[in-house]
Amino acid sequence: MEKIEHTTIPTNGIDMHVAAIGNGPVVLFLHGFPELWYSWRHQLLHLSSRGYRAIAPDLRGYGDTDATPLLTSYTPFHIVGDLVGLIDKLGVEQVFLVGHDWGAMIAWYFCMFRPDRVKALVNMSVVFFPRNPAMKPVDGFRAMFGDDHYICRFQVEEDFAQIDTTKLMKKFLISIFNTPKAPCVPKETGFRGLPDPPALPSWLSEEDINYYATKFHQKGFTGGLNYYRCLNLTWELAAPWMGAQIKVPVKFIVGDLDLTYHIPGIKEYIHNGGFKKDVPMLQEVVVMEGVAHFLNQEKPEEVSEHIYDFIKKF
Repeated sequence: MEKIEHTTIPTNGIDMHVAAIGNGPVVLFLHGFPELWYSWRHQLLHLSSRGYRAIAPDLRGYGDTDATPLLTSYTPFHIVGDLVGLIDKLGVEQVFLVGHDWGAMIAWYFCMFRPDRVKALVNMSVVFFPRNPAMKPVDGFRAMFGDDHYICRFQVEEDFAQIDTTKLMKKFLISIFNTPKAPCVPKETGFRGLPDPPALPSWLSEEDINYYATKFHQKGFTGGLNYYRCLNLTWELAAPWMGAQIKVPVKFIVGDLDLTYHIPGIKEYIHNGGFKKDVPMLQEVVVMEGVAHFLNQEKPEEVSEHIYDFIKKF
């Protein structure tokens, strides 16, 4: 880990913290919520040992990257702009892209907006969601799961500051998001009322939790929550891309216990041809057995090999 270099790079009006290691073709890793570059620590070391330059930024609003005050500046248009500016600054024409959770959402948009900058994509957990012209995303989640669904609660959530950050990170990483069931949070009790998680799983150490907790304690969660709060705005702004396909080579990986895999209709979309229609260059779908949402940390070696096996073809 001490061989990973940390730099700050100005891009698109913000200063972005970037962790990088290795030499060779660039693999750009995009993290999710509530995560950091650190979520890719295992893959950075693995891919750099295989002849790649592995790069993982803290995305806008996270960790040691700037958090802009304006809520509406957290759309994929802004985030992809940050990333294109980043690879421009690094003098890189094309990258291999790897995304997970919100990083996967950003990666889909990156490939939609600038396929010329992407050699191939390995995406995890979150499938490509074609735009539904009849319903905004948050309204869709509310219709499916009710007002207590976490994405609906994130639109207004304000009790994070009242919870010990270390305890909250454990709740997020071990119990709230690491279950097949869609997380619902009763308004009366909020996130504070959710039970404390059991002991740490084997893939997560106190040191890992402390790293996340320290950074989120310093930065707060507002930047990360703003991605969710821009979902409906993004839907409005993305209207010109209605019906657009993802036209880069893609491998998709999901755990069979991942909450995203258990959203009604998603399995059918993945396995019955809908996904392939929207992502015509989809080459592989991997469903990892006995694995939940944080698969890149839960099964780091396996996930790293999946990434390497795909990108080495290009």
